[in-house]
Amino acid sequence: MLRGDRRLVVSHVGSMVRPPAMIPYLQKAQAGEPYDKAAFEACLTDSVIEAVRLQADAGIDAVSDGEYGKSGTWAFYVHRRLKGIEWHPFTKAEAKDPMIAVISGRDREAFPEFYAEYDARVLAVSRSAGRPVVTAPLVYTGHAELHRDIANLKAGLARTKDVTGFLPVVAPASALPNARNAHYRDEESFLFALAEALRTEYRAIIDAGLDLQVDDAFIPFMYEKMVPPMTLTQYREWAALRIAALNHALEGLPPERTRYHICWGSWNGPHMFDVPLKDIVDLVLEVKTGALSFEAANPRHEHEWRIWKEVRLPPGKVLMPGLIAHSTNIVEHPELVAERLMRFADCVGRDNLMAGTDCGFSQSPLAGRVHRSIMWAKLRALAEGAAIASKRLWS
Repeated sequence: MLRGDRRLVVSHVGSMVRPPAMIPYLQKAQAGEPYDKAAFEACLTDSVIEAVRLQADAGIDAVSDGEYGKSGTWAFYVHRRLKGIEWHPFTKAEAKDPMIAVISGRDREAFPEFYAEYDARVLAVSRSAGRPVVTAPLVYTGHAELHRDIANLKAGLARTKDVTGFLPVVAPASALPNARNAHYRDEESFLFALAEALRTEYRAIIDAGLDLQVDDAFIPFMYEKMVPPMTLTQYREWAALRIAALNHALEGLPPERTRYHICWGSWNGPHMFDVPLKDIVDLVLEVKTGALSFEAANPRHEHEWRIWKEVRLPPGKVLMPGLIAHSTNIVEHPELVAERLMRFADCVGRDNLMAGTDCGFSQSPLAGRVHRSIMWAKLRALAEGAAIASKRLWS
């Protein structure tokens, strides 16, 4: 659902803070402890059905499964759905290389005291983790888990009126961003093989009658890791190859049922070295989806709405700017949401606009970015603000 009838469609980026009933199972799974898998699966189905109902109650038109079924982060869940990967410990050189270590970048170099506390309290990320190495042909093997997620979302939709469903999945650039290629002849061959494997997931979602969202935080995020020492031109070449691979994976899918989400890594840190949207907007608009979702409530990027006065939106493309921030527990006022929507409507037109959030509300299964009760309040504010803007735009 990208367009409504004389009103703005309301959605969000997908990931949601997990409900209390799921937490004991997730904690045991993360700790490698035994747990009742049948009981977990029943809890997962019930939790997704509840999440669909609560999203609809909040006024959301296009709802997700909350990404409840993903066993890892929004991107790295796919590692257990791919064959052809081995995990090798970091060498000493790799552990120090900012291009290889996922948790690195200029923001961390500039604010080491902040990140020392942040990692310990929020991310709980180990810098000694291994590195994926591609040692054989990449083959998608996650069919059972994927079809379970599809079935759970459809079970929720069957019990809820007037909403559509979408599932977020990972883009090639973000699936294996620090992998070492020990099988394919070159980087391009590796990326297009990865795209072929991910296409299985993309097509299954569309074939199931759901909409597809492709998440790609690493396209903007890698800039702060690469520039300097690389140049903006070299970074854009890196990004262009990965967008070409994504378009290969999307080939043949209906644009009106797909959307592409980018963010700047989206953790609640300083973000002083993010790539400006103006430097990548032409690249991300080349992605062959019907909608583009991006951060626009983030205070580091909110001012960038002005570039849409000059940028030509491709025919048929819809913008889904983030109007609600996931990085603060402050609940935005609906009038502010409406104001932000009116700015974009003035730039691209009311018919080329959706209401969305900056990013997901949960960074990983056990790391919510805001309190769960506040998440629902934020989604209600988003829907109320979109209703205000719709009334003004279609009055």
